[in-house]
Amino acid sequence: MWRKWFPWRFVVRRLARAQGFIDPVALLARLRGFAQPSEVGEPIELLRAGMVFHARGLINSRVIQHNLDWVWPYWIVRQFDPHDESFIPRAFSITHVNLTHRNWTAVGWPDLDQYPIVDPRGLLTPLYDGWSLDCWIVTDDGERLLPSHCREAEQHLELEPQPAVATTTARGGLALTTRARVELEDGHPVCRLEVQGRSERPAWLVISARPCNPEGISFIHDIRLDKRRWRIDETEVHFETHPESHQVSDYHAGDVALHLSDAPERTQVCCEVGMATAAARYRLEGERRVGLRIPLRPEKPRTLRASVWDDESAGACRLEVPDARIGFLYDAALTTVILHCPGDAFPGPYTYRRFWFRDAAFIVHGLLCAGLFERAEAILDRFPERQDLRGYFHSQEGEWDANGEALWIMERFCRLSGRPLKPRWREAVIKGARWIAAKRLPDDGSPHGGLLPAGFSAEHLGPNDYYYWDDFWSIAGLEAAARLLDAGDPALAQTFRREAADLRAAVERSLARAARRLGRPAMPAAPTRRLDAGAIGSLAAGYPLQLFPADDPRLLDTAAFLLERCFVKGGFFQDMIHSGINAYLTLHVAQVLLRAGDPRAFELMRAVADLASPTGQWPEAIHPRTLGGCMGDGQHVWAAAEWLLLLRNAFVREEGEGLILAGGIPAAWRRPGDRLRFGPAPTAFGTISLTLETDTRGRTGIAWEADWRHRPPPLTIHLPGRDPVAVDARTGRIRL
Repeated sequence: MWRKWFPWRFVVRRLARAQGFIDPVALLARLRGFAQPSEVGEPIELLRAGMVFHARGLINSRVIQHNLDWVWPYWIVRQFDPHDESFIPRAFSITHVNLTHRNWTAVGWPDLDQYPIVDPRGLLTPLYDGWSLDCWIVTDDGERLLPSHCREAEQHLELEPQPAVATTTARGGLALTTRARVELEDGHPVCRLEVQGRSERPAWLVISARPCNPEGISFIHDIRLDKRRWRIDETEVHFETHPESHQVSDYHAGDVALHLSDAPERTQVCCEVGMATAAARYRLEGERRVGLRIPLRPEKPRTLRASVWDDESAGACRLEVPDARIGFLYDAALTTVILHCPGDAFPGPYTYRRFWFRDAAFIVHGLLCAGLFERAEAILDRFPERQDLRGYFHSQEGEWDANGEALWIMERFCRLSGRPLKPRWREAVIKGARWIAAKRLPDDGSPHGGLLPAGFSAEHLGPNDYYYWDDFWSIAGLEAAARLLDAGDPALAQTFRREAADLRAAVERSLARAARRLGRPAMPAAPTRRLDAGAIGSLAAGYPLQLFPADDPRLLDTAAFLLERCFVKGGFFQDMIHSGINAYLTLHVAQVLLRAGDPRAFELMRAVADLASPTGQWPEAIHPRTLGGCMGDGQHVWAAAEWLLLLRNAFVREEGEGLILAGGIPAAWRRPGDRLRFGPAPTAFGTISLTLETDTRGRTGIAWEADWRHRPPPLTIHLPGRDPVAVDARTGRIRL
């Protein structure tokens, strides 16, 4: 209770002024003046994450620029090179953070919550937020092959028999390939690194322990070599063969890379600063392979199954298309989503290895549409425990979209799986819907009357405001709750249905008012906002929620505005916070165009495919010049889920009480001899598998096999460029 009456503001102001600092209370008040009044200024979770992020950036600024003769990760080499377009002046920057090449790819095992990551040049960070292992070749005459200094590299993701990232660099008769993956040894997970070097002249193959990772400095205090084992602080690294030479160094002596030719043999080092480095060397004459492994320690120990990859593949919806790149990206996205859903839905393996309801709704929807019901159900089973006593589904404060997203995805699970509402979910659904109803503002005739309060919502929409994104999700959540409760409590279901209709009416009035103000039907992000990049959130009414019909002028005009004003290099460029090209938001626009039968959807699909990394991944935001990641996680799982969902809707899309088949199959996939397959695809009516073949006369045959749960739904074939054709679902074949 003493916190309530203690004069915090007075004390903070006096201390700040006494030391010559700006008044933080006044500053915060000024900042809040740019947003709508809200009960939550900014989620404490985001503030905490930002502090951690920039704390490392502060350390980076103290270490990196004063030691540019060290061997640093790829992003540092590029970002600190004045001759590189990735260069960022340091000047008055307090922190130095990765803003140009936030790209990495995780390897792992299903149900394992540990994600070793590999950067674009093969740097392996085996433990979360930890140090890294780098590999080099150094010849006896002093030439060095350092992957992080190579402009060109070949990197790819191997999907069979389990995910592995292989990276190859070569120069001047030297070649180096690393392959990182996770395996089970006696049921325990280990990260395995295989290193293969080739040199035409006498050289050393070097494996080095590095106090850094793709975000910057990550401390190492102690390194000790004991026979075939490194002890790096509290972690062990096991070599398959004993190193033939071994050097170490601390911060004051400099990087071990500076002393490989003259440093004495030493097996251990202790660095108080936390910048210890070590080099295990192997003689290289011709070709040589060296292997090592790092035991992983799951935060939540679980029984890991050796056959899990086969089990997942057997039940998943599969894609076959003539475009090999598109097919690979689908398979890579499916692998990414599976890996990052070990009983929770993580939007990324590193920066975003935590839970948000917003990301989870899309990621779990990707799982459901791929037929992975058990994995999705395990995530949804944890939703009730994340609900507070008020009924708020809490992942972070001030995000009023969470309840709608939670209710919508729970109902999608029941519809796509054909399973009834689980008893343990029922109370959470009721409390969640009541929270939405109670959270609404009074309908006082203001532009936001009857809507959800101002909140932070999706942080890429801007400062606190009365976001339509929150309202659209809340309408969908209330309607989902009503459908879920229809069978067991029709009276309560009707109450939620009326509440949804009332909220929808309030939104319609607000949108009409905004349209008069703007002079066009496009939907801004919030009632009093001008049209800007935040309007991307209002597309939720069309995708994924389908609250508006496909040809609603408000949807199409919003998409038109975004395409005209907010696209860079074929992708949606989010000016606010992300300041980069967003793959997943580009696909939201593509989904709206796909529903409307607009062929530009295929152009956006191709643009997003071109923006994928060589390993088939998308960072959250992409730098428009370097095309590397500039914000968020370097492997964004929401983006991967959106790729799955776009391909799914291109083949099979629910619209009302029927299905649209082949509505997103571009002409480029319908050349003579082309054969496409997709399925088994779960829908609200049962599962369906499609096969499309085009003959030499240009006619496309479409065949389908279905397992309907009840009566077959109305089917419409709508090949792009052709008139829609209603067909009898029982015929199973048509040629157009």
